[in-house]
Amino acid sequence: MEKNKKKIIIGLVALVAVVVAFIAIYFIFREKPVEGNKEIVIKVVDSDKKVTTYELKTDAKYLKEAMDEAEGLTYSGTEGDFGMMIDTVNGVRADYTLDGAYWSFLINDEYCNYGISEQPIEDGDVCSIVYTSAAE
Repeated sequence: MEKNKKKIIIGLVALVAVVVAFIAIYFIFREKPVEGNKEIVIKVVDSDKKVTTYELKTDAKYLKEAMDEAEGLTYSGTEGDFGMMIDTVNGVRADYTLDGAYWSFLINDEYCNYGISEQPIEDGDVCSIVYTSAAE
């Protein structure tokens, strides 16, 4: 009976060690925002393919924070279950139900993996906000 208790205790200790190791690995390797002074570019490509560029020095961790700091950049949308759905940028509205148009968000020419409130930005990033039409 005493041997079984020792085996159970050793098993539980080993299980706890494995769980702690997995948690540590998660926190070490998860995608994290880079803190500190960053230089980024935000490019807006509107429905006429006109490009407006905003160069920023920012301490923002996420794209939305940087967009809020970009002087002259305006946007609006509605909050939903998955964050803010942007429908208007710099006065240009994209309405998918009307004409199949929407705003695409890219970081260094790759589609964002997260909504703008949770999309990390790093020094040197080029963030693009592109009017996209399904009709094209």
